[in-house]
Amino acid sequence: MSIDPSLLRARALWEDLARVPVSFPPPGGVHVVVSPESGLCPAGWLGVVVLGGSAIVTVPTESAAVIVRGALAGLSVEAVVDGTSIRTVLPVARVLGPAVLSYVSPEGFRPVESGALAAEQLPADHPDLRRLEKTAGEGDAGEAALDEITSRAFVVREQGQEVAAAGYRAWPSRTAHIGVLTAPAARGRGLARVTGSAAVAHALAAGLLPQWRARLPASRRVAAALGFEELGFQLSIEIV
Repeated sequence: MSIDPSLLRARALWEDLARVPVSFPPPGGVHVVVSPESGLCPAGWLGVVVLGGSAIVTVPTESAAVIVRGALAGLSVEAVVDGTSIRTVLPVARVLGPAVLSYVSPEGFRPVESGALAAEQLPADHPDLRRLEKTAGEGDAGEAALDEITSRAFVVREQGQEVAAAGYRAWPSRTAHIGVLTAPAARGRGLARVTGSAAVAHALAAGLLPQWRARLPASRRVAAALGFEELGFQLSIEIV
């Protein structure tokens, strides 16, 4: 059976971010590896990524690996990225996620129609982006992480004010990690699709794999509207 090329590229990305040799097992499997420098999670935490029905898990120490392998042995792959299920088998202090991991190919991309409001381009360090982040609030701005993008920013203005923006950060394995942010007063009008579409089109033109990581339903809806396919989940766990 052939495997979706986007899934293969996504797996290659997260295997690279594990920062130790690891590969996704066959469907239903979970590979636990020791990686103190893992890019799947904050330092000292457990990092879990499920893609295509199998999982890789990074842990900071050998002793943690013994505990985690035993704890996860009785869980399904789906339960491994479920915070409630994890708490039944591990002494969890904090959980980040799960976040849905979505990807889009050139063939699957559904750009916003050309007649829609156009997005202008700005340098990534433009002060207008910082103003939008301040308007949106620390939580939403942190989720979008426009302060980390390496691409140009794609911005929509209304009455001279920036109300939505998007861009992407270059990740390993030629991946473009998309970030989108809309001012609270301008939400629900499709502006995230306009700016997100411009960022995705730019990434695809450069031969990159656009990645959309979403924890909120609204963000998932925007990704789906642009043709992104949900291929897996990411979860970070701090244990006591």
